[in-house]
Amino acid sequence: MSAGGSAFLGGARSRLLPAWTTLRFFAAAAVFHLLAWLALAAGAAQWLAFSGGLGWPLAALHLLTLGVLGMTALGAGAQLVPVATRRPAPGPRLLTAIWWVYTPAVALLALGMGWPQPRWLAGGAVAVALCFLGWGALMVRNLHGGRGMPGVTAHGWTALASLAVVLASALSLAATWLGLPAPGRSTAVALHLVFAPFGFMGLLALGLAYILVPMFALADSPRERDQLASCGLAVGGLLLAGTAAFGIAPTALRVAAIALGALAAALHLRAMRHALRTGMRRELGRSFVLVRIGWAGLAASLVLALALALEWPVPRLQAWFGLAVIGMWLLSFVLGMLQRILPFLAAMHAAGAGRRAPTPSSLTHERALAVHFWCHVGALGGLAAAIAADSARLATAAAAVGAAGAAAFCWFTAVVLGRLAEKTRTLS
Repeated sequence: MSAGGSAFLGGARSRLLPAWTTLRFFAAAAVFHLLAWLALAAGAAQWLAFSGGLGWPLAALHLLTLGVLGMTALGAGAQLVPVATRRPAPGPRLLTAIWWVYTPAVALLALGMGWPQPRWLAGGAVAVALCFLGWGALMVRNLHGGRGMPGVTAHGWTALASLAVVLASALSLAATWLGLPAPGRSTAVALHLVFAPFGFMGLLALGLAYILVPMFALADSPRERDQLASCGLAVGGLLLAGTAAFGIAPTALRVAAIALGALAAALHLRAMRHALRTGMRRELGRSFVLVRIGWAGLAASLVLALALALEWPVPRLQAWFGLAVIGMWLLSFVLGMLQRILPFLAAMHAAGAGRRAPTPSSLTHERALAVHFWCHVGALGGLAAAIAADSARLATAAAAVGAAGAAAFCWFTAVVLGRLAEKTRTLS
């Protein structure tokens, strides 16, 4: 086995969290995925012209970002960061408590946005922020003194710093919706739109990819200097974009930030391409088609960010940008990885002293994943057609297709967890 795969397997078993501590985060992400598409269907008529404000488009967005991406980040970060740092996994009791608070808080926040009920929104936002602060404290403790994989560790530190900016800007925006005095709403929006997808979610996804892609492709880990160079360029881009958010030379700094972000993405994607080309496992199936769609979405989102910075006269440019950065990049990447991570972790947990682990393929459900794949691709294509044609009907139909795919992904998740429970009972 390659260095990347063996390094993970050699260290992961001793750092595994209890099965349901991690897997409940991924199960909740699958459910929020379905709810996000339903919310988008409810607000499809407003989505194409959406430029801020409360309503179901904003609720759908946050069901994706907090419900799917955030929930996955909490679970995957807690399990994978200790592998990178070679330190013990964080406390499962606190992680379990975070899940029990975070899950209803995201639902309350989304309902407050969609209904709309600003007090519900504010209550959910405060609870979500507290959960992220608790999780962030666990990650800081784990990253501090980490002895392995400095590239992944650097991405983790930067993601946590970005999370602080995201939480501060989010609470400021929640205050404005309650009618409370809050400084600089436009600045808070600009910071939130940069540091949430590109800072916290983006850098965490890029960093964990240095573990996951070599592990599943059975390839060597990318060179540390390339990982650190990509992270450094991304940090520079975030700092420039953050400065621009305060109105300081906004156009010039945003263009420079996008240029640095493009260089960071190019280095990262070159490393990922090398891992896939040199890995011993070449056939990675539909899951890595989704991952590649995600990488294409990353590139497209930077081009569209440049168009926004230069104010190109493109109809519904904000909708195109949102589709690229959330739908194509982050959501496709996360769903592609989740369908690998879930059966892999379940297989590791089904193993024990004196017994072989079942294969991940024996715990999965390929038919459900096939339905999900085609529905996901169809939904993204349908949303693109809806933007191009400015058609609310197409947007509603696309959201319905996306919901069908999300239901299939819930089916897959339930099968994996059910088969894990069955094997655990049989072997106990």
